[in-house]
Amino acid sequence: MSFNIALNFEDGVTRFISCNAGEKILDAAYRQKVNLPMDCSDGVCGTCKCHCASGEYSLGEDFLEEALSDDESRQRQVLTCQMVPSSDCVIDVPVSASACKTGIGRFQGKVIRCDALSSSAIELVIELEKGIDFLPGQYVNIQVPGGTQLRAYSFSSLPGDTQASFLIRNVPGGLMSSWLLQQAKTGDELTLTGPMGSFYLRPLQRPIVMLAGGTGLAPFLAMLKKLALNPVNQPITLLYGVTKDSDLVMTEALDELAGRLTNFRWLPVITDTESACPQKGFVTDHFDHALLNDGDVDVYLCGPPPMVDAVLRTLQKRQITPASFHYEKFAPGQKAEQHAAA
Repeated sequence: MSFNIALNFEDGVTRFISCNAGEKILDAAYRQKVNLPMDCSDGVCGTCKCHCASGEYSLGEDFLEEALSDDESRQRQVLTCQMVPSSDCVIDVPVSASACKTGIGRFQGKVIRCDALSSSAIELVIELEKGIDFLPGQYVNIQVPGGTQLRAYSFSSLPGDTQASFLIRNVPGGLMSSWLLQQAKTGDELTLTGPMGSFYLRPLQRPIVMLAGGTGLAPFLAMLKKLALNPVNQPITLLYGVTKDSDLVMTEALDELAGRLTNFRWLPVITDTESACPQKGFVTDHFDHALLNDGDVDVYLCGPPPMVDAVLRTLQKRQITPASFHYEKFAPGQKAEQHAAA
């Protein structure tokens, strides 16, 4: 038996390693040429201290309190030289990937298809030589063919799938948008680097509210597909905001997921006042009392900067602080900005 361990470095790079049953994280990392910080490897110095964001593990008692205090243990701080996982885990490492003599993953793939789903959204599906491990919600950088420019896109597919899918905003005149719509053909090669990002699905402990703006739907599709493999009891609500009816895409996929996740519902929110949609306006117009559950809720938000800023202002104005709040905001041609707060 082995466990899948995600090492999230402070520069946004994620590296996955395999840890055998009974093996310590530090030993597993070194075995796979990832040099996590360490000095003593005996639970004495505390140099290897990290934070376990999710997963089950044991630490034993063979370490000094000076290296890891009881308070730190309660906060899920760990010593990787003593940590033995008993499930898949996500570990936050407080140094850069390069400092650990590892780097960002590089992958090759070929275009399977590229479809304009609407005037504002493009679906890109890539056949990979090998499936990419990532945390649902994370992204990769894709190099624009014919140049050195990179564009960041969140997966809408499941981790490990050899067919990776992405929901991409159609930016008129944009480098990637223009290539996808005017030049891309089946078999064209693409280079992907990653995975990266702190916007990813955490263990479900309370009701979940997902807020998607336009192609910000992509990471939620990955999250929901992952949840559908092992359905949970917590209620999950997705508010999917777009400008006009024709901007709604992947609705059949959302309906299919709602059929598999009986505690999941999704609601479209349309800005256009001429729309027949019952939910008009912005997602912030539909934050009812039951949805926010007096703050006992985990909120995930992915959308353009104005949407993210509006949600932050609304929560502040209503004096509601979610138990945890994770957001990603994106703008054409720019690296996504991510934030997580508990």
